[in-house]
Amino acid sequence: MLSFSRQPIRRLSSSVLRLANHGKPQNPPIDPTLHMKISPIVRTGETIDVKRARLVYQSRKRGILESDLLLSRFAKKYLNKMTMEELDEYDKLLDEADWDIYYWATKNFEVTPIPEKWKDSKILKLLQEEAENKERVILRMPELDESDFLKPK
Repeated sequence: MLSFSRQPIRRLSSSVLRLANHGKPQNPPIDPTLHMKISPIVRTGETIDVKRARLVYQSRKRGILESDLLLSRFAKKYLNKMTMEELDEYDKLLDEADWDIYYWATKNFEVTPIPEKWKDSKILKLLQEEAENKERVILRMPELDESDFLKPK
């Protein structure tokens, strides 16, 4: 035989609910009218060596481990072989959001569709090939060596 308690259902206060999530709101409302993007820095007069050194750093320090691994390995393998035009294209790619780059590189277009401006990108195609990891190596950040940075003059 089932019996039910006649005590009223106790509701938790909003302050107790906030504590359950360490003080953070569960699902903050998203304002679809709010758009904010910081314009990339326009660099002029940068030599090819300075550009390569900067791109090595920017490839390694993205803030998301998946992007750090993918882009730092790509930079180690290809940056020293790239022309100034290819470096410019890679530089523009790095101005995109980390997760967008990651999903484009891994061809996960359902999550983040590839914009028209990147559909024919030679650099993105190289990055996609690198992301396939055909050699099945364990991905680790590549070691930095002297050739990754500027040589003192």
